[in-house]
Amino acid sequence: MKNFFSLFAAALLSAALVTGCSQPSAPAETVAPAGSLAAYFAPTETGVQDGNVQVIPISTPKGTFKVWTKRFGNNPKIKVLLLNGGPGATHEYFECMENFLPKEGIEFIYYDQLGCGNSDNPKDTAMWSLPRYVEEVEQVRQALKLDNTNFYLLGHSWGGILAAEYAFKYQQHLKGLVISNMMMSCPAYGKYADDVLAKQMKPAVLAEIRKIEAAKDFANPRYMGLLEPNFYAEHLCRIVPNPEPVSRSLGKINQSLYVTMQGPSEFGISGKLTHWDRVPDLPKLTVPFLAIGGKHDTMDPEHMRMIATKVKNGASLICPNGSHMSMYDDQQTYMAGLVKFLKAVDDGSFKAGTTL
Repeated sequence: MKNFFSLFAAALLSAALVTGCSQPSAPAETVAPAGSLAAYFAPTETGVQDGNVQVIPISTPKGTFKVWTKRFGNNPKIKVLLLNGGPGATHEYFECMENFLPKEGIEFIYYDQLGCGNSDNPKDTAMWSLPRYVEEVEQVRQALKLDNTNFYLLGHSWGGILAAEYAFKYQQHLKGLVISNMMMSCPAYGKYADDVLAKQMKPAVLAEIRKIEAAKDFANPRYMGLLEPNFYAEHLCRIVPNPEPVSRSLGKINQSLYVTMQGPSEFGISGKLTHWDRVPDLPKLTVPFLAIGGKHDTMDPEHMRMIATKVKNGASLICPNGSHMSMYDDQQTYMAGLVKFLKAVDDGSFKAGTTL
């Protein structure tokens, strides 16, 4: 009898394991209502789910490389591709978007440009070229199947330069364009740093900074030791210590890319972008356009207001407590204005000339 019960129990366990490990037939698929939470998080891929990561091959003059993207949410009418700054930082400082855009049903897409974060790094300064990056963004757009019924491009800092250059060539693919915390003239940016921001520093501090710069002693730890409390904490991000995603992203910056394009610091500009100036061409932009600035930014807030008047369909948002990282240090203003713009363009209520 004991053997019988032992065999019977083993049979039951075996049956349970077979039942538990077998793959039941899939239930009939139901379509979630548009705009619902289920629709926003509905899978768009078949097979094993990977968190909506898509690694995209990019053709370049130096061969094929891979860049990393990750979609958050699903909205067939509003898809925001995020272009990080630096140049050479990562998508990670955009993680604050996760606390604001999903509850509005807005899809956004993280993207590490070539040489940044999770993407390939060719380690070749010839690849750090604005025209080449424009073609990279276009290849990403094609791979993600974005078009003018849903494609919004948001570029922050260097990403704003890249977004603008992309729009000048490919605006027919855009539904909306957001230039965040980036002037459309690097000479004007350098002049603002020299004529306005530098004069806000203590004279002794500024004199020591200029002495180090004159000697090109940028590796001297004293240089950043002076800039961080006297410039970065005032104009880059006014939350000190910086929010963790900002520190994590900037801690991974590709110095080769940054110095080649920007120069040794945020205190003015001296790299490949030194002479970049697109202000005269702004009237060519006809796509709905939002310029975002901050009162305490490294970028002149009056310039940000001005560029919104130069394009055909522009609006501006100046964050009164914001710096270069206004999405953190004036977060509520930044996010409310961004969401308002995206939704207004989508529902057709957007009006040029507004101040958000």
